[in-house]
Formats: sequence, C-alpha cells, structure tokens
Amino acid sequence: MLKTHDEEFGLVKLEPPSGPEHRPESLSELDVRKTVLEDLTLKTIYLSGSLSILDLSRITGLSYEVASELVHRLRAGLFCQVTGMTGNIPQIAITSRGRLRAVDLLSSSQYVATAPVSFESYVAQVRKQSVKKGGVHAEEVHRAFAHLVVDDETLRQFGTALNSDSPIFLYGPPGVGKTVMAHAMSKVLAEDEVWIPYAVEIDGQIITVYDPAIHLRIPELEPENHDARWVLCHRPRVLVGGELTAEMLDMQFNPTSKFYVGPVQMKANNGVLIIDDFGRQRVRPEELLNRWIVPLDRRVDYLTLAGGKTIEIPFELLVVFASNMDPNELMDPAFMRRIQTKIKIGAVPDKQFCEIFRRVATESGVAFDAEIPNLLIGFVHDTMKQELRSCYPRDIVNQVCWAAQFEDREPYLDRAALNLAIESYFVKGS
Repeated sequence: MLKTHDEEFGLVKLEPPSGPEHRPESLSELDVRKTVLEDLTLKTIYLSGSLSILDLSRITGLSYEVASELVHRLRAGLFCQVTGMTGNIPQIAITSRGRLRAVDLLSSSQYVATAPVSFESYVAQVRKQSVKKGGVHAEEVHRAFAHLVVDDETLRQFGTALNSDSPIFLYGPPGVGKTVMAHAMSKVLAEDEVWIPYAVEIDGQIITVYDPAIHLRIPELEPENHDARWVLCHRPRVLVGGELTAEMLDMQFNPTSKFYVGPVQMKANNGVLIIDDFGRQRVRPEELLNRWIVPLDRRVDYLTLAGGKTIEIPFELLVVFASNMDPNELMDPAFMRRIQTKIKIGAVPDKQFCEIFRRVATESGVAFDAEIPNLLIGFVHDTMKQELRSCYPRDIVNQVCWAAQFEDREPYLDRAALNLAIESYFVKGS
C-alpha cells in the first residue's frame, strides 16, 4: 500500500494501489465515478435478460467484489433483483423500473462492454509508457532489420532517427522498400510491452481505444490479478495510406451507438504511426501538416467532442512519413524543419539486389539458375534504362509461382521462365 502524508492533521493514511497491474476489489479503488459504472451495469443486465454476478464481472472486466457492490446499489434502487442462486453465486434480473431506466440510458449511449478507465488514468499511463526509450543501440536496429538486405549506412541513419524521438520522413522512388523499412523500424520499439485500455471515460462520454486489428495482445504476460479493463500489448503499429481523411484525425462519434472511437493517433499512442504514400491521401498534405504542427512539437493533441468540448490528449508516438514524391513539393520550410530526419531510400546496388533475389526465391521455395539474377539486372539496366528496385525480385518470383500453379507444376526459374515473367510484369514498349 502507498502512504501519503496529510499535512493538515499530521496523519499518515493509506491509499489503495492503482495501475493496470492491480485489480480493484472495491468501488472506492476505482478511478471512474460510481454512477458511470452503475449505468453500464444496468444496461448489461437489461441486454442480457438474466445473468449471474460472475457473468457480469466477466463482461464488464470488473472484479467479482466490485460487481457485487454495483448490484447491491442497483437492488437498493429497485432496478434489479436476485432471482435465484447457482451454487453460491446470485442470478440477477432486471425489474420493470430498471427496464425503463435502461432504455433511457441506451438512448444516450449504447456502449455495453468492458468498463472504461478514467481519462486521467489513461493520460498518466500513456505518459509513463512514452515511446521515448533510454536509447536505441546498433544491435537492436540490426536485429529488427535482419530479415532485410540493408547497408550499414542506412541502418546507422535509422538508428540515429530513432534516438531523435522526432518524426521521420522516408522518401524515394516507388518499390524501393520504404514501407517495409518503416515496419522494421517499428519492431525496434516493439520489444517491450504497453497497457492499452478497452475504453476511456470523460464527462460521461465513452471513447473506445483497444482495437484487436491493431493492438497485438500478449495474454500470457498479463499478471493474474491485473485490472481487466486494460490489455497488455506489443507497442502498436498503425499504417494508414490513401484512405486517410481529416475526419480520421479527430474523435469519431457514431450517431447510432452514441459513443466515440478514438482517432488513429490515439490508437497509435506509445507506438508508431506510419503515413504511407504521403501526399496521396484524401486529406491534403498541408492540411495534415498544419493539423499536427503542435502535436509533433509539444507531444499533445487537442480533440473535440460532439458538444464542442476540447480535450488534451498525449501524442506519445513516433510518426513516420513515407512518400515517393519530392519532400520540397509536400512541405514548406517551417514544417520541413520540424521533421528532423529525412532519409532517402534509393536504388539497390547489384550485390544487394542479388542477395534480395536469393532470399526471396528461397523463402518462396523457387529454385533458379545461377545466371537469373544477373540476367534480370541486365534487363533492368540495359533494356528498361532504370535503376534496380528492391521490389523486382519478389514481383518476378511471384509471376513464376503463379504460372507454375496454373500449369500444376513445381516452380522453377530458368531463362524461359524469366522471359515470361518479364513479359507479364513490365509495361510493353517501356
């Protein structure tokens, strides 16, 4: 238990432990107002028809003791009643008075799931889990990029960028691996775990945060008696591309369910947000950049609720922009200055190209003649008059695999198969 000193009376009093690692065993230990939890409990009972206190505990993520307290309070108001016992566990059903109240509550918010944490608890936990690390070292970067063929100078640039704790801009022609490298950079930060809440409550409004499509949960590492309103996950990695709109950067209120879904940057907190194909989004580049000038500088973002109330949330994430457009055409000098690290990902040297080809073919189970990588290099340089791109090996090997599947045979990459793949992949007349 934590001790605090009461200055007025000179007394020492005990405060209940808090944080995701501790499961509250009484209402007094919870960080959310009792009325919010009572309303959630009543809606849960109403929609379930009849359930046990154990079921109620499981649905809301609250301890059995807290669920019992909430049921006791609702019974005192004649909103629910005990209809029987299953062993020593009471079975609960709603009353006619409770039904009227639940219908009224559902008209205001249809959120019926795991109980939320307070906004203050969320902010404190996000700050505690800041994406800032004690320092990124060479061995961590090399480990994260081990599956890729990247030269030491580029790896040094990535390591330096990750230590800067500032936005990163990757640029270069299409097909050179910018998105793949952005994903690999996020793996450097994903070696530890963070707590993500199912939902956050502020002024009676619910904002959902945990998204199983984004947050990779690690249940085997969760303490046995942790607060089940939180989920232990790897640091999140959120990828958005051309579908990004200005609306996705603010609270998304569902007029039917009447609760909020957190924006992409809130879901990416304590992790990495990759803006892929920057400059091709439905939101204009200057609009996005102007929207994030303050968050990128001060690590706070300002979001607006439906009633006009503005809230300040942490912006504790690494933002990686990836684009095949000229950075000078996308950003003015003021914003260019705020992105401290700009890394150009360019053409692949012949030696690296051959190694990429070998790895891709091996991973795909495609045997190939020794001359094939050099034949492909010669075609790209001499016929296409292009520089080598790291996407070519995988794309050509895919063509060979698809043809073999159609012909019901094992794929093999010889000169004839290469010519057919080239014919299908590259634009005629280029």
